[in-house]
Amino acid sequence: MNAITPDKKIDMILGDPELRRIGIVGVPPLRIIRLLHRRGVEILDLDAMLVVEDMESTVALLPRVYCAILRTVVLNAMHLELDAIILDVGPGKCDGALHVAAVLEESLPIPIIRTINSDSEPFGTPFCRAEMDMTEKFLAITERVKSPTILGNPPPPCLPTAGFWGVPPRDFSILDLFPDTTHVYGWTRCMENKTPADTGLEAHFNPEIPTVFFAQSFCAKTALARLLAKKHPHALYLDIDVNTGSSAKAKIQAFLELSGVER
Repeated sequence: MNAITPDKKIDMILGDPELRRIGIVGVPPLRIIRLLHRRGVEILDLDAMLVVEDMESTVALLPRVYCAILRTVVLNAMHLELDAIILDVGPGKCDGALHVAAVLEESLPIPIIRTINSDSEPFGTPFCRAEMDMTEKFLAITERVKSPTILGNPPPPCLPTAGFWGVPPRDFSILDLFPDTTHVYGWTRCMENKTPADTGLEAHFNPEIPTVFFAQSFCAKTALARLLAKKHPHALYLDIDVNTGSSAKAKIQAFLELSGVER
């Protein structure tokens, strides 16, 4: 099934006066986010854990070999009352999202809108470089996906002592192990910049600070994470499935402590 870029058909769907609650997957084009804001539509990020339900209930629709993020998308879509779902199915997300769109289209009685985000206007990455609690940092970054505006009064950048490269993890408890002075890289930085398909920005890292290269298990980005970790002089490569176990946390804690990073 071919991806559909924003066009008049999408405008007609999003212009429906009955549209009140939209789910998004990935980072839809800024044009669409602006349209939803003008309409006053509630936007829900389906990549995040929004419902407390058994992940195994998604197996009937999606194999377990899909990453925990896309399985979470399906779990949310199954249990939330939505009027439509918008998915970025281009290089700014992944091929898996394209197939998930097909699954949802067959399973749900609501419009499933495929988009390709090729936006290149940079919005900056102040939260990725700020000194703040890592969970609060990631919540701020993911929340900004729903906003069409440049951040006013951005936090100042800090001198980094550690790095986190990767996507926003499904299980945020992994973030508790990092100091507030951690800089964030990878697709999360592209996400804050509102340029999710910027492969140059995604591949950027700081070789001067110890960095954890993270990806969700079964995600195609594990290949890039491992490649960059091999290039980095002081790195830990890690992939985690649904939840962050004690073994993974111990690896991160030991890596940071042996690197002289203080919480």
